[in-house]
Amino acid sequence: WALHLKNITISLSGWYECSFVTYPYGTKTAKIQLIVKAEEEQHYVKEVQLNQTLEIPCLEDTASENLSNYTLKWLLGGNGRKEELLTKEPSCPAVYRNSSALHGQKIRLGLNNTLQIFPIKITDDGRVFSCHVLYHPERVQKSSTTVRVFGK
Repeated sequence: WALHLKNITISLSGWYECSFVTYPYGTKTAKIQLIVKAEEEQHYVKEVQLNQTLEIPCLEDTASENLSNYTLKWLLGGNGRKEELLTKEPSCPAVYRNSSALHGQKIRLGLNNTLQIFPIKITDDGRVFSCHVLYHPERVQKSSTTVRVFGK
């Protein structure tokens, strides 16, 4: 027996009970607690100088957690759409996409899954880079970082 819930909201949090009658043993009951958490996206602003290397951490608040066991994606947002920069599957090397948005710039995945971009250009000012960690098909943690570029 299974209970299927759709359009999950925080209001569905609570205890659920399933009862059924069996013969000859009588009524059987099982309880389970459902805790629904709101999806939170952390947002940061990173300042960098023109022509320097930009390094953006993925999930700053979960640095102690080992992200290498999960699928990780770095995306570049802009004009209402997101373009994938790279994907890192568990136990596999990172797969880099041919990003049309990064003209003449090099990207790589650094230590602790940081995104590294060199050199930073004035056109990077205001860009939003986001990191998505896929813990489960229905549980994705996201962080986004807006870049502010300064000249020397």
